[in-house]
Amino acid sequence: MIRFHSLLLVLFVTLSSQAQDMAQRSPHISYSTGLTRYVDPFIGTGFHGHVFMGANVPFGAVQLGPTQMSQGWDWCSGYHYSDSLIVGFAHTHLNGTGIGDLGDVLLMPTIGPVKLTRGTTKDSRSGYASRFSHAQETARPGYYAVKLQRYNIDVALTATERVGLHQYKFPKASDAHIVLDLGEGVGDRPTETYLEKLNDSTLVGYRFSKGWASDQRLYFAVRLAKPIHQLTLYNDQTVVTDPSVKGIRVKGVLSFATQTNETILVKVGISPVSSLNALANIRAELPHWNFAGVAAAADAAWNKELGKIVVKTNDQNRLKIFYTALFHTQVAPSLFNDHNGDYRGADKQVYPKATFANMTTFSLWDTYRSAHPLFTLTQPRRVSDMVNSMLAIYDQQGKLPVWHLVGNETNTMPGNSAMPVIADACLKGISGFDVNRAFEAMKKSAMLDERGLKFVKSKGYIPADSLVESVARGLEYAIDDWAIAQVAKKLGKQDDYAYFSKRAKAYQQYFDPETRFMRGRVSDSDRRTPFSPVVSRHMKDDFAEGNVWQYTWLVPQDVEGLIALFKGEEEFTRKLDSLFVMKGDMGSEASNDITGLIGQYAHGNEPSHHITYLYGYVGQPWKTADKVRYILDSLYTTRPDGLIGNEDVGQMSAWYVLSSLGFYPVNPANGAYVFGSPVFDEVILNLESGKTFQLRIVNNSAANRYIKRVLLNGKPYTKSYLLHQTIMNGGTLTIDMDSKPSLTWGVPPADRPRSVSN
Repeated sequence: MIRFHSLLLVLFVTLSSQAQDMAQRSPHISYSTGLTRYVDPFIGTGFHGHVFMGANVPFGAVQLGPTQMSQGWDWCSGYHYSDSLIVGFAHTHLNGTGIGDLGDVLLMPTIGPVKLTRGTTKDSRSGYASRFSHAQETARPGYYAVKLQRYNIDVALTATERVGLHQYKFPKASDAHIVLDLGEGVGDRPTETYLEKLNDSTLVGYRFSKGWASDQRLYFAVRLAKPIHQLTLYNDQTVVTDPSVKGIRVKGVLSFATQTNETILVKVGISPVSSLNALANIRAELPHWNFAGVAAAADAAWNKELGKIVVKTNDQNRLKIFYTALFHTQVAPSLFNDHNGDYRGADKQVYPKATFANMTTFSLWDTYRSAHPLFTLTQPRRVSDMVNSMLAIYDQQGKLPVWHLVGNETNTMPGNSAMPVIADACLKGISGFDVNRAFEAMKKSAMLDERGLKFVKSKGYIPADSLVESVARGLEYAIDDWAIAQVAKKLGKQDDYAYFSKRAKAYQQYFDPETRFMRGRVSDSDRRTPFSPVVSRHMKDDFAEGNVWQYTWLVPQDVEGLIALFKGEEEFTRKLDSLFVMKGDMGSEASNDITGLIGQYAHGNEPSHHITYLYGYVGQPWKTADKVRYILDSLYTTRPDGLIGNEDVGQMSAWYVLSSLGFYPVNPANGAYVFGSPVFDEVILNLESGKTFQLRIVNNSAANRYIKRVLLNGKPYTKSYLLHQTIMNGGTLTIDMDSKPSLTWGVPPADRPRSVSN
């Protein structure tokens, strides 16, 4: 999700020593060498990227990182590159969302008089906050380090799946402290917090809070390698002499005397179930105090996942952008269970020893488009866990997740975007879940009366005066219904197939043949007026994070049908061409969510992400190549402001990953990828089956952006799309590039992508 703010000038500092070291190494890398050296976690921490900064492992429950003095919307993740204040280090953060939340269990090492609040931006020294410099900050996958200038304390962080490990190097001091503040979060407010001392080195507790997720429950355990000299508990500002304290904003101050460069290690385990489980997570995942070993294991975990796609190029920046993007796609969905399998469901009940890895942070409206199709290539086992998690949510709350966060349904964004994700898994034959149960969950969720669905069932469209985002909802539901229909067809449920196929045509209800735009309609005969495709105050009511220009193309499930509404390919193409050159009033209220503009194409938000690939459907793949190359080269950079919009829990980066390989899933659930313009010299997909799929790109360069010829396992391949099953079979795809568009490759109707691919 994106919310438009005025463009910020983000200052770019010199490259870190890590980046300088990367530039000196050979760009031709193999599976066994460290791909994490190409990851720069600072990319996307500026502008509106909102990415997570800190230490974690792939899809881990812990996202341990700095929390800053929030100054507004751009601090949704808790960190923004423009900031110079840190208030502490918390164990949960979001990655690239448009709404802030989490930031649970904040620790801050300090020296001097005890401060119980974080302070303010104008007077940070009134609290425990400290200034820091990017010159004294290091970040790489699984590791984060910074010097707190106010206290001359060196902080280093690393993590396992459910445990964060802190390393604080103190100067000589008689009044060294670690402040544990349960009142602090990122965009939420605590509702009940608890802290208890178990012994001289162990604390346990919980933090319940209300934010974007309305009922958050996180339990934790803290273990120190050094005995606590003194522990003072506070109920907000009031000292509590008991060994435990319960309140809204509980705090604990752990005090020590330290020698010069003395290191104090702290483990923090988290759990959605209990503090006992949090302690068990520590025992299971981190029974030792070897900080370097944990950081090395985290690095190895990231290298394993990044190594599933090996790319070769002489362009160092391209490598850095690619592997940082692949890294960003694997922060979430995140684990939401304990090492023993226990988790807390959407109904707040505890489910013991689950047979699947329960997950959360499902930003489905964003990620169904390309992040989840990417997972089917690189993470099929985790896809099974994701689907089982969604089915468990369905059992517990009566419907599939919309935007699920730490056991809470936020109902954020239009549509039921779990549908294409689950359908894609079903249709690609991913195992480990019950397909019939999945279909039941999809069908029943689609037959509810909430969020405009009663109008879909009764009228075939959502009246624009009935609720906001009517067109966005209607178009998303049509995509969802197409996905349900395809699963019904696979299962032989002909009546369901016919019913949902009809509903999938609902996009036709919003298409206005006079203006040739998608428009809100208030009745069977009337559309919303007045209407302007460029400036219209009502557009914010009909669309979600986009405008009429972008949403007119949101029919990835039936591009042929959309072409027919335009009365043929010529008019469809003319309108599509105009999208990329049309200028409008970008300061209007209707466009508050639009960034990364090319004409009216808005790459900074998800409804546009498939549009450049639509040219393949009308036999003009060279136009796709032109626009995709421009986006890859211009809208993704190695700077902190290197993302043109919110990361959106991996979606913005997944677009880059797939598009840079040379293909993209226009229809995210039909098992096909439309070719664009590959940027690497060679790509090796190391598949979970043990097979490899190799792409060899011949004569690739900035000028040679057009596909001239394709060979699959040495034989001519004339289609401008690639089937998922072809990749899964393994093999070699050779792509010859040229500086001039080919007027034959991918042009004949028989070679073009289609909505249903066999």
